Amino acid sequence: MIVLGIETSCDETAAAVVTGEREILANVIATQIAEHRPYGGVVPEIAARSHLAHIDAVLRRALADAGIGIGGIDAVAAAAGPGLIGGVLVGVTAAKAIAAARGIPFVAVNHLEGHALTPRLTDDVPFPYLLLLTSGGHCQSLIVRGPGDYTRLGTTIDDAAGEAFDKAAKMMGLAYPGGPQIERWAETGDARRFSLPRPMLHAPGFDFSFSGLKTAVRQALDRLPGDPTDADIADLSASFQAAVTETLCGRLAPAAAAFREACPAGRCLVVAGGVAANRTLRAALETLAAKSGLAFVAPPIKLCTDNGAMIAWAGVERLRAFGGDPLDFKPRPRWPLDAAAPKARGAGVKA
Repeated sequence: MIVLGIETSCDETAAAVVTGEREILANVIATQIAEHRPYGGVVPEIAARSHLAHIDAVLRRALADAGIGIGGIDAVAAAAGPGLIGGVLVGVTAAKAIAAARGIPFVAVNHLEGHALTPRLTDDVPFPYLLLLTSGGHCQSLIVRGPGDYTRLGTTIDDAAGEAFDKAAKMMGLAYPGGPQIERWAETGDARRFSLPRPMLHAPGFDFSFSGLKTAVRQALDRLPGDPTDADIADLSASFQAAVTETLCGRLAPAAAAFREACPAGRCLVVAGGVAANRTLRAALETLAAKSGLAFVAPPIKLCTDNGAMIAWAGVERLRAFGGDPLDFKPRPRWPLDAAAPKARGAGVKA
């Protein structure tokens, strides 16, 4: 089985070719960072227009890199939500056109499921496993039992960790995207200098919150005697990164205990999503996994951020489990992995 995967849900136009034997034949990404950097974040209209401008070239490059023509693929998968609907429509429309022209299956992939199943592509992680899915738009802990089979334990009640990184970086005058910038500055900073909160660290349940942490960064900057120096930025970056890391691990520890109780056969703690590229977080999660009696798995950093390979592999898994989707499938700006989970409550809550 050879599947073409298309990802256009945010600010990467991506396409990849992946086999059913977990071989990535091609993985092409056209990033829009330069187009959005002047605005400090992703502008939906700019993103949609950029996807339209680049999708054809990205698809041609992926097929060329894979060494096959359009006739060499057995199915085409596309991220059909959640995400910026203008961009999602570009990828889904392209995938449907290819599927219709070739007479091959079309697979509508939940973008979050692409992240969730990436460790199956890279490390053949067996079901069930505990997943921390943390990105710019989402922050959740989930039990993953199989394609389409998710139990959400916790979610953010306001902002996601990745969004907090971007907003904190913007307040410090750092470039977009903020996560890599803060990680770079934190390398030389003193994480003990600024006392920042660890939101909901000892609250019942498994939910996350990062809005108050962003406010604390703003207050720390306002208390400085003048414009922040390089030392101020380095120390505040280190302090912020430490706060996010301790918050994520602190909220995930009871989720790991709940997972062990619910799934005695489960063996792995997995992290996925763009924030999973942060090395400090990965190291802390590895320690948490060991204390919880679980193996730790994180995809290669290049497969943590949005990419077509994760969509192609999710397409493989969903084809095996459910077959293809109808060509009248409607893209979804919101699409929870666990539709039965109770709605989170909080200002700015994400679905």
